[in-house]
Amino acid sequence: MRRLGIVAQALVPAVSRLVSTLLRRRHAGSKASVGMSAGAAGKSACATPLWMPLCILAALLAAPLPADDWPQFRGNPQLTGVAAGPVPATLKLLWTYDAGESIESSAAIAGGTVYVGSQSKDLLAIDLATGKLRWKYRATDSIGESSPAFADGVVFVGDLAGVLHAVNAATGKPLWTFATQAEIKSSPVIVGDRVLIGSYDSNLYALSRGDGKLLWKAQTASYVHATPAVSGGIAWVAGCDEVFHGIRIADGRETVQFPSGGYTGASPVRIGDWAYYGTLANEMIAADVRRQRIVWRYPSAFPFYSSAAVAGERIVVGGRDKKVHCLNLKTGKAIWTFATRARVDSSPAIAADRVYIGSNDGHFYVLDLATGKKLWDFEAGAPLSASPAIAAGRIVIGAQDGRLYCFGKGGH
Repeated sequence: MRRLGIVAQALVPAVSRLVSTLLRRRHAGSKASVGMSAGAAGKSACATPLWMPLCILAALLAAPLPADDWPQFRGNPQLTGVAAGPVPATLKLLWTYDAGESIESSAAIAGGTVYVGSQSKDLLAIDLATGKLRWKYRATDSIGESSPAFADGVVFVGDLAGVLHAVNAATGKPLWTFATQAEIKSSPVIVGDRVLIGSYDSNLYALSRGDGKLLWKAQTASYVHATPAVSGGIAWVAGCDEVFHGIRIADGRETVQFPSGGYTGASPVRIGDWAYYGTLANEMIAADVRRQRIVWRYPSAFPFYSSAAVAGERIVVGGRDKKVHCLNLKTGKAIWTFATRARVDSSPAIAADRVYIGSNDGHFYVLDLATGKKLWDFEAGAPLSASPAIAAGRIVIGAQDGRLYCFGKGGH
């Protein structure tokens, strides 16, 4: 959040030295101008205007700071699962909120507010600093795995009745709804003036962000369970029809289609020309979307339902074999695994050199990205199948007993 400000502050000494140098040169130029024409002396002394470095510094300091938010499922439209800002090295529980029923929806965090759905049919807005409820919005049905997305003062979320809701983020008042023909477990993704959402009616929808009007829908051969990743003007969907789809956001035309070889519940992550996703056929897959072919497959004895996170040359994903897996991004070879005591459907989040992930064994784990060593864990006492959201140095994750947990800076 403060990265640009830190850079600007670091430039202060360098800019000050430049200004001092220019002043010395101007003073020297004034002495040297004796016997020179006024025009020549002026050019010598003022070749670099004195005001220029000052204006550069002022622009840096005045520039708006990028928000350290987590505005959608996996944190960004590419679904990388990587935090924009740092997380304290030492964590403690800061607050909990009881939603009443199971939380399988992963939180969005924007502007100091946590947005999360629950099986109680409620979309909740909770103060990130205090854990106090700001407002509660009643959906048509339970909110399952669909995770909210935030953009320009509006929160979007789908429910198990198949309705996508647009809600005023400040007040919790409804703005519009759009009904699909079956339940929604996919999470909305905002692209410009459009909202993308998948439905169990086998369609990926593009709706007008302002009023919810249908712009297009693209039909697949089975449920659209996963959340689309967005890259290069294309929505990328790993389908329950065992096919990987690339659908153009401008008009809904399918431009890429190739077989995955497995029923897929996980959402893909898009990096460069490649997409990475797990299947219920017990494989983690890397696909070259430009060449439309599978590059590598990482086999397991159990399915992958967790959506992967990518940082540097490493990809991290949870498995139903009760393990967290870290693989080489290019080769698919295992770097390390970490064993929990139950399946890991939670999708990992990465901040700097650490991995944050829940497990159905009721523990929230912090792992070293390089080695997989456990650095810290917290026992929630109920399965954690939702995924962590990270913003402003805090981590938020929901549990199946209805409790929402917030972790932040702890003591020594």
